Amino acid sequence: MHNDTIVALATPSGSGAIAVIRLSGKEAITIASKCFKSVSNKDLNKQATHTIHLGHIVDAKRTVDEVLLSIFKDPNSYTGENVVEISCHGSSYIQQEIIQLFLRNGCRMATAGEFTLRAFLNGKLDLSQAEAVADLISSDNEASHQIAMQQMRGGFSSEIAKLREELLNFASLIELELDFAEEDVEFADRSQFKALVERITFVLKRLIDSFAVGNVIKNGIPVAIVGEPNVGKSTLLNALLNEDRAIVSEIAGTTRDTIEDEISIGGIGFRFIDTAGIRETEDIVESIGIKKTFEKIEQAQVVIFLFDALQFKIHSEDFKVEIEKIKNKYPQKPLLVIANKIDKLEDTELAKMQTEIPEIKLLSAKTGFGVEQLTNSLLNLINTGALRNNETIVTNSRHYDALLKAFEEIQKVQHGLETELSGDLLAIDIRQALYHFGEITGEITNDDLLGNIFANFCIGK
Repeated sequence: MHNDTIVALATPSGSGAIAVIRLSGKEAITIASKCFKSVSNKDLNKQATHTIHLGHIVDAKRTVDEVLLSIFKDPNSYTGENVVEISCHGSSYIQQEIIQLFLRNGCRMATAGEFTLRAFLNGKLDLSQAEAVADLISSDNEASHQIAMQQMRGGFSSEIAKLREELLNFASLIELELDFAEEDVEFADRSQFKALVERITFVLKRLIDSFAVGNVIKNGIPVAIVGEPNVGKSTLLNALLNEDRAIVSEIAGTTRDTIEDEISIGGIGFRFIDTAGIRETEDIVESIGIKKTFEKIEQAQVVIFLFDALQFKIHSEDFKVEIEKIKNKYPQKPLLVIANKIDKLEDTELAKMQTEIPEIKLLSAKTGFGVEQLTNSLLNLINTGALRNNETIVTNSRHYDALLKAFEEIQKVQHGLETELSGDLLAIDIRQALYHFGEITGEITNDDLLGNIFANFCIGK
């Protein structure tokens, strides 16, 4: 199957200025040459790698389009195979005509992700780098882009590979001891091995802990804006988004459903959810919206409780009770308490409010006062120190799961060293840890272990 020459549209579907059609496989250049006529009559098969040629895609005597054709010869291409990329005009009709022409001349349609799969199979990328390609494509803010780029360049892989290599060296020595069990020799220095296992434990724990940050950076941080009707939730959403996304009205209960939109703050994606106002109501539609509000609070990672500063004098005790209810019901969720419409209050009234609720933040969604302080508060809730320091951050659930399993096995190794477990039992736990490291990058542990032994020792000489 992977010997076929594949073809697919490499740019988004639909019309545009240009589109790129990609071919990959041993026969990519030969097949392309059947359908391409160079303006200077060049033979594509004789052209050097990494060259671009102007010409026409021709179906029999019919010219389909004028194109630029790029050649990348194996192994110096993205997939490690011969690759041809055709930049044509972005008409959907032209795109399909060219693809169908190549299909008739020996290509088959690529399956989802097959170009990157071939890059992995041909050793151009390891598995974690290949997965980072998808993350890079889907990144929609600075932080997720930064993490994907670091992973695609091998930042995560190199850290795992370094740990794995050191563990492999000791595993080789342990395995060697088993071959000389009758002579009771010890090749692996147990004190050095303990120090290595402690270092691996520390790094694994850091990587595992980073997933909490990496996951929210990759998927965006959901923030629920809750409060009574007509306190300015929709106005706040509009102020944060800098556009009239939500309907604003003096009529209580205007927001009957949740409204969501995402913005980037300090390079981090935040998904704001404007919910229906929480109140007692007999309106069936509004009550459904209020029910959804509580569902969205469950899904959110941060809750903003917004209230009308003008109502504080009358309902201060009620607000305090409501704040405590949210804190008690969702103790793990950060809660930001915000008084809106402060532009309508005197300074003495604001001071009294801050005395009664010390954690309160002041805001005028209408004028924009306090919006910047709010966005700063949201950023402070996310530990972005690792991101700023360009440390490795785990965002992939598969990697996270493999790291957890590797951590569990390393703890077994550590316990085995402390209890002076026999080498054969210790070797089993080490192999399992190496296997889970290999799961991340797509390497096969057993073959690597044997290769490492023969490369470093002259056994039988």
